[in-house]
Amino acid sequence: MNILLLIADDLGRMAGCYGEPCIETPHIDALAAQGTRFDMAFTSTASCSASRSVIYTGLHTHETGQYGLHHGYHHFMTFGDVPTAPALLNDAGYHTGIIGKVHVGPPEVYPWHHREESRTRDVQWVADRTRDYLSKRKEEGQPFFLTVGFIDPHRDGTRGGFGNEEFGDLDPVVSPDAVHVPPFLPDIDEVRTELAEYYRSVHRLDRGIGMILDTLSDLRLADDTLVVFLSDNGAPFLNSKTTLFDAGVHLPLIMRRPGQKPGIANPNLVSFTDLLPSFLDVAGATPDPGKRRGRSLLPILENTSEQPGWDRVFGSHTFHEVTNYWPTRFMRTARYKYHRNVAWQLDFPFSGDLYGSLSWQGIRRQDPVMIGDRPLRDYVRRPPEELYDLETDPGEVNNLADDPAHEGLLRDCRGALEDWQKKTRDPWLYRDGVSVMAVEHHLPHGLSLPDRFDFDPDDPAPQTSD
Repeated sequence: MNILLLIADDLGRMAGCYGEPCIETPHIDALAAQGTRFDMAFTSTASCSASRSVIYTGLHTHETGQYGLHHGYHHFMTFGDVPTAPALLNDAGYHTGIIGKVHVGPPEVYPWHHREESRTRDVQWVADRTRDYLSKRKEEGQPFFLTVGFIDPHRDGTRGGFGNEEFGDLDPVVSPDAVHVPPFLPDIDEVRTELAEYYRSVHRLDRGIGMILDTLSDLRLADDTLVVFLSDNGAPFLNSKTTLFDAGVHLPLIMRRPGQKPGIANPNLVSFTDLLPSFLDVAGATPDPGKRRGRSLLPILENTSEQPGWDRVFGSHTFHEVTNYWPTRFMRTARYKYHRNVAWQLDFPFSGDLYGSLSWQGIRRQDPVMIGDRPLRDYVRRPPEELYDLETDPGEVNNLADDPAHEGLLRDCRGALEDWQKKTRDPWLYRDGVSVMAVEHHLPHGLSLPDRFDFDPDDPAPQTSD
């Protein structure tokens, strides 16, 4: 079976089939109606390169070295010994290709047979190049794994634009008065103006998705192709992209397998680490359990009820831009979300595109300054631990970590996250302000680490003798 992976840039869950009431996404919605819409799908980190590396490796970024953005002076790279989707599927006899946005590296670790990298927003060009690729695969009869990376709806290089001007009236103009302001943002003019432009770019993305799906049908490949659609991270606004709040990491994931039951709404908690095992399952390749964290989604693809063992996900963020250092981890269940903010003493950083946005400049002029329901101070300065009841507090605003009534839950969540950090060899598992991994070779020789996250300069003495 062939595999077609369609990646939207910065879409978040801003699509009709995920409940966004004012955005037109008929082609994405139709794909969901034909296949499975995962309602509880999560990336590990809300940053473009890092999230894509999770998709392609089945590992978290602290395991692969793709700690942040790949391009330019950021220069984060995946370790050379990490198996990736193109390498593994090459070995499985697939022809592998990528068209559009790539944003991971180095090339020798991601050895697509066909690499046509572009940052174009011209979805017609993307569709034409995809048609050419698929036609050749049809002619040769070789199974393919093709990724199409759309740049939309990522911001452009202006302060409030999304690259809409060059496409004229191909996509509908939306009035700022007609947008739906999501709850993670304040309802102010600047936010509405940017959302109106964002809506147009989402429509363009959807138009491109429709072109590619039509090509798949025209070439009579749809009945032999698993189609996967997702977004790499949340929408490009504060409180979403670059954060581990749900607006940044709770994302669309749609899969359409030939012959499956249509219109499945799957409630299981799934991770983007599950995607590579799913691709290998399709290819009939045996995954090495020591090389990735996820599980194939194919056995639960048509389930409409929660299945045992699919009840929690984890995430790992360390950088966005190289100057945006803010290591943090999360664990989420269907109801609760736990965050461990490793460098909580630092202010939470603004990425360059969000800092320069018109929406942020409008937000910071308000009195009081609120980002959704969150005071600005709580957005920028966060405690070492956060615990949220998402049933009553979906915006993750009311931190229960210091509530004595939730002490037992906090302890359980902390333990589960730390067990996961140990299992994944996370260098940012800290004790006494130092990485446990960095000093683990001293532990057999008598070093004892205090049972505290941070170093205390007012009480520096070790709690046990060496």
